[in-house]
Amino acid sequence: MDSRTHYNPRTVEEVFRDFKGRRAGLIKALTTDVEEFYNQCDPEKENLCLYGFPSEQWEVNLPAEEVPPELPEPVLGINFARDGMQEKDWLSLVAVHSDAWLLAIAFYFGARFGFDKADRKRLFNMINEVPTIFEVVTGAAKKQVKEKSSVSNHSGSKSKSNSKA
Repeated sequence: MDSRTHYNPRTVEEVFRDFKGRRAGLIKALTTDVEEFYNQCDPEKENLCLYGFPSEQWEVNLPAEEVPPELPEPVLGINFARDGMQEKDWLSLVAVHSDAWLLAIAFYFGARFGFDKADRKRLFNMINEVPTIFEVVTGAAKKQVKEKSSVSNHSGSKSKSNSKA
């Protein structure tokens, strides 16, 4: 699988579908396939990157050789910090950088195909509706869902407790 496969989504919906596929692949690497991902990030190897693909697959590989690359590249050298940190902290760090890369890819396509202000805003809003990779990896996404449901459940009883005080 080559991370530099030429695929050019042209509409907001196609860019968002690309984003969701890449995101799913990255989440899979950092959660379900974490042991395999960890083993591929050997600090003895050269600068490695984590790539997510629209097909919901992932790979750890060297960055593109051409400069500038066709698409924005993910963070370089994820393998070097692996043994110097606790595993959960390292996974969180890779997740944050993966989030930044996904946004870069999405807005690269937006710029390349001339999305106007309304299209960029719509794309951002679609992206903002799903939890970040960092939120999924750290469990913050689950906490947010619980907080939202508990806030809506307690909103009716809040006025009662406030009136007692």
